[in-house]
Amino acid sequence: MTASVQRPVAARRWEVDALRGLAFLAMVIYHGAFDLAAFGGWPIAVTSGGWRLFADGIASTFLFVAGISVVLARERWAKQPERYWRHIVRRTLRLGSAAGLVTLVTWLVSPPDVVLFGILHLILLSSLLALPFLRFGVWNFGFAGLAAFLGWLVSLLPGNPWLFWLGLVPEGYRSFDFRPLFPWFGVVLLGVGVASWWYGEGQRRWSLPDWSDRLLIRGLRWLGRHSLLLYLVHQPLLIAFFVAIGLIDVRRLLG
Repeated sequence: MTASVQRPVAARRWEVDALRGLAFLAMVIYHGAFDLAAFGGWPIAVTSGGWRLFADGIASTFLFVAGISVVLARERWAKQPERYWRHIVRRTLRLGSAAGLVTLVTWLVSPPDVVLFGILHLILLSSLLALPFLRFGVWNFGFAGLAAFLGWLVSLLPGNPWLFWLGLVPEGYRSFDFRPLFPWFGVVLLGVGVASWWYGEGQRRWSLPDWSDRLLIRGLRWLGRHSLLLYLVHQPLLIAFFVAIGLIDVRRLLG
């Protein structure tokens, strides 16, 4: 007699993958503008004004989805703890490897702008720190507010070169990508709180129309499911494309 296989409580949610895919598309737009400004000399103020808000919105979406994913993973493997912890280990190794690769490549490209604690580093650490908060469910809305308050508080304190990743940023610090733990961990906890409320016991609180097979949604879901790999390769591909069509001068890029 064949033993029955216990299936996870909740499969992947199409709306979560689609939201992550949408954030990835927005990131490609922002990084395209950044590359044109940094390497093509285009007058695009990508670090201020509306572009800065756009970048913060993209980062917030990725972090919010990361918080949702932590909850869904717990619900998915609720009755299979061994598989759940294998998932945690694999995800940690993937994120850690990707974050380390980003640090190495940016150090080789421009040491003064090396990414020591960017969005991937933050998602890695926040996803682990969020695990003990899962038990608090919707109370994470309050913890998210506390993280935001801590972000404001540490911004008033003197910078520290060893604790910059907490938000104690030394004067003159620069990086291609930097997202300190505070206040940004609060966005992850916000995702945990929303997912705890919306996906209680692995089920949606209210049903959604099934748009998972629509062409646009299928494309966004694919991007969302492969966003980590795409994140690692999209910048070289963007720059190569801009060079190929003459929007970036190779001499400026290498100089």
